[in-house]
Amino acid sequence: MPAECWLNSQALNKAGNDAIFSWYAKYKNAVLGGHNAINATVGSLLEDDGSLAINRAALKAVKMSEDVEFASYAPLKGLPSYLDLSISLALGHERSNLEDLGLHMTSIATPGGSGALYLTAANLIESGQKVLLRDRHWAPYAGFIAGCNLKMETWPLLPSSPSETPFFDQSGFEQSLQSLREKQSKILVWLNDPAHNPTGLSMTPSGRRACLESMVTSALSSENVGHTLVIDAAYTMYAEEPHGWAETIREAIHQGMPWPENLLVCFAVSLSKSHTVYGLRTGALVSIHPEMEAVKRLETVFGVTGRSTWSAAPRIAQHAMSVLHENEESGSHWSTERDRLKAMLDERRNTLLQSCQNYGIELNPTHDGFFAWLESKDSVEIATKCAKHHVYVVPLEHGIRIGLCSLRASDCDLFASVLSQFIG
Repeated sequence: MPAECWLNSQALNKAGNDAIFSWYAKYKNAVLGGHNAINATVGSLLEDDGSLAINRAALKAVKMSEDVEFASYAPLKGLPSYLDLSISLALGHERSNLEDLGLHMTSIATPGGSGALYLTAANLIESGQKVLLRDRHWAPYAGFIAGCNLKMETWPLLPSSPSETPFFDQSGFEQSLQSLREKQSKILVWLNDPAHNPTGLSMTPSGRRACLESMVTSALSSENVGHTLVIDAAYTMYAEEPHGWAETIREAIHQGMPWPENLLVCFAVSLSKSHTVYGLRTGALVSIHPEMEAVKRLETVFGVTGRSTWSAAPRIAQHAMSVLHENEESGSHWSTERDRLKAMLDERRNTLLQSCQNYGIELNPTHDGFFAWLESKDSVEIATKCAKHHVYVVPLEHGIRIGLCSLRASDCDLFASVLSQFIG
């Protein structure tokens, strides 16, 4: 094998191209060839004219920053003002309520939400153990997990029979928890909610409560097994309940739910989507727990990990977004822009759902965010046939991801018409 003498055993398994970018390249080639192609591939929000959708309030804040904010390092753990902002972005209006209930929070700045996920994989589970996630998930999770010498365990995205939690398979989740805690010293759960990538699914309040109670019950039953629930909140600002998890935690504590010492809840925050600053690679890992000493210890460990991995997260967006949200006028401008972008996504989703219904296409439940999902065992074959009609989607294992973030509402009828020709 070429380069085998240099590459280690893990590196030798790295091959192929990212499916999303490769199918987006097919779309771009079709456009260059003069075809009126339909794009449902990319993971960035596009305007109807195909240009990148940008929150102008966030862009203005970046452009108004002084030169030194572009050129300087940030503190290793992040700018204090930004760390405070990231906690508010994760918990919203419930932050003060949770603090009043005795919860403590810490945050570490990271290069995007991906950096936050990396911190948990590198520190909150032992090498060789399994990370628990839903069986339909963002494909790069697998790379993060393998890169930290970990493995995957999954539970079903949806229940197999009618349930009080229709968008959360509590039975499957609890079976996986039991299996893992019998074998592992630590349990790490990655849960992308709300506005799940790749389906657009969002859990209901009852589903969130059931998930939290399952984690609490599992932690109480095995007090020597560390339990961590990581909420991947990448798309949360485009959901109907952007801070639903914070609300669920507050309600559960109010109603007497105990918080086991061995339970940690984290939020992987990303400014890429919420503030449309994808390329500035700005995120945070927010951790909450009743013990101040616990979160301070985590802060140290995560900070040391960041220092030895990416040194310091980029400074400019940390500074600019902190200034943006400190000012009532600019913060309101950001909210207005975010609302406009969310309304555009909602229109596309509603139009696509109606178009698919008209053509007899059954999509998975989809509620919020950038994507919709068609379950299929023949995803590559379907995508290839659609591409011959210049309709481009992303075929993944188990199904097809439809990028509502790039699919214009005016294209939804033709999109569904073409797709319907190639599904059983």
